[in-house]
Amino acid sequence: MPKKILIVEDDPVIVKYLQAVFSDNGYATCTAGTAGDAMDVVRAERPDLITLDLQLPGEWGPRFYRKLRQDEALRDIPVIVVSGIDGDHAIKGAIAFVKKPFDPEKLIGIVKNTIG
Repeated sequence: MPKKILIVEDDPVIVKYLQAVFSDNGYATCTAGTAGDAMDVVRAERPDLITLDLQLPGEWGPRFYRKLRQDEALRDIPVIVVSGIDGDHAIKGAIAFVKKPFDPEKLIGIVKNTIG
């Protein structure tokens, strides 16, 4: 069974691109366009890794991240921030910060180092 990555991103073009990059490398994906939806998807899908945009409609990515870390069942899921704004300081526990536009090979390298 392939490892699963949750893509938390509100731009449908970037979502499709990330889905293609991950599926081409053998990963399954699930998606959420808002932080609120993301919590529901995390609980339902139990992804192995999350890519998180910082700018989301409604609630920002850092707030979602804090909620994730407060939930004992979910707190150990690794998070890679993928964002167009410079906010690596906003999420201290993220395993990596990848600035948009990003190199897909670099991102896949981080993913493979993290979840295999």
